[in-house]
Amino acid sequence: MCGVVGLIGAPEAAREAFLALTTLQHRGQDAAGILTYEKSGFHRVKNLGLVDAVFSRENMSSLIGNLALGHARYSTVGKGDLVDVQPFMLSYPFGLGMVHNGNIINTAELSHELRTKSQRHLLTQSDTEIVLNLFAEGLAEVTKADGKLDFDRVCAAVSRVYAKTVGSYSIIAMIADHGIVAFRDPHGIRPLIWGKRTEKRADPGSPPTCLPTGESHIFASESVALSFLGYDEVRNVAPGEVVFIDLDGVVNTRVLSAREPRHCMFEWVYFSSPESVIDDVPVYGARIALGKSLANLVKPRIADGSIKPDVVVPVPETSRIAAIALAEEIGVPYRELLIKNRYIKRTFILDSQDKRESAVNLKLSPVRSEMAGKRVLLVDDSIVRGTTSKKIIELVRRAGAKAVYVVSTCPPIQHPCFYGIDFPNSKELIAFGRDTAAIEKELGADAIIYQDLPGIVNAVASGGQKPCMACLDGKYPTEVKSGREFGEARERDRGKAKAPS
Repeated sequence: MCGVVGLIGAPEAAREAFLALTTLQHRGQDAAGILTYEKSGFHRVKNLGLVDAVFSRENMSSLIGNLALGHARYSTVGKGDLVDVQPFMLSYPFGLGMVHNGNIINTAELSHELRTKSQRHLLTQSDTEIVLNLFAEGLAEVTKADGKLDFDRVCAAVSRVYAKTVGSYSIIAMIADHGIVAFRDPHGIRPLIWGKRTEKRADPGSPPTCLPTGESHIFASESVALSFLGYDEVRNVAPGEVVFIDLDGVVNTRVLSAREPRHCMFEWVYFSSPESVIDDVPVYGARIALGKSLANLVKPRIADGSIKPDVVVPVPETSRIAAIALAEEIGVPYRELLIKNRYIKRTFILDSQDKRESAVNLKLSPVRSEMAGKRVLLVDDSIVRGTTSKKIIELVRRAGAKAVYVVSTCPPIQHPCFYGIDFPNSKELIAFGRDTAAIEKELGADAIIYQDLPGIVNAVASGGQKPCMACLDGKYPTEVKSGREFGEARERDRGKAKAPS
């Protein structure tokens, strides 16, 4: 899971890419990078760390041009080294740059094929480099006769990616002296939205710094980036669709490989910003619906006396909206009694259990005066490994809570995710092979109440679509025969990342 942005025609493309990445920082905190292009060539700044730590006034001044790509990284492949930080570039054909959000499952197979059949030596562990090379091969093949590029040939190159790759991907690429390309996997698992803005000239007589049409365009992981920068939403890039905007501002679109949309339910449950609208479903509204659905499951437990909550407390911050809706529905006071240290990373996306465990105590401080003697109903967005939940329950008990009940806006996660949420091994998951009673015992909770599958579907689906809930029901939208190998590789990467140098 990462945050991506691409701009064409923006007078201050690098600055806008920086601001967009700032609004998408929640999607990745490991590293960030921006690549721009103008006639003199590519210009890139990238490094490990948060967006505002990577970029400075000095290095931003080198990022010239009105064509830009940006990336905020959450590492799900590799060791998190600088070499794996995006955007990536290739010099041939034309000169290419690329950013990617998602996971390619069959990376080992494709890496071997590129090395042995195409004699392409990969320089990183990133699946983005694999996609970039496939795209480059496709472009080279269709333009070798005359060196000319048009939309049909762009589509042929993207079709090569569709034919070879298995997994989730929302990709933005730039082609030097030609334009920007955006495309999305055939199931649309990862989000990608397109926006447009009419530009104003500072001096009516000056040459335009935008496209000849007087417009600029943006593609981004979430709509929050568009609204912050003043772009009007055009629409979501459709599953299996390619969009190509050239330097004259001519827009071409084509659906190449559409299948049943299977947008990832975790975008609404946890990952996306509450201000965003993901695939036409507002994140805020979805979380309100999740809270109301949970209330229907909590009320019978209150009625039969198995739980007696005195106060509803959200686990900051993603669960806050659902907790408010739940508290309103069950008539129990809502209180924010876990105070978050805003300078600590999101613990779920930290890359090791040790880091997650130590971060919890730094991240949250209980309001002891309000918890002592209370039966606390904790609302969390999800329970994945259980590491964070167990620590929070212990924290609340030490603050004097009389009882601790936990409700999760997400059903039990029992299967690996291979599409960009970082739990590719079932053995990591606390709900794998355990019933609710066993999970309660493992976490030390007096009760656990999970969202049900209909509650998820009703909250996040639009127009009868089926969200991807493979981590809940094991029904993967793609084949996952390479999944075990992918999971094992991720475990090796984590081990290497923790090993002393």
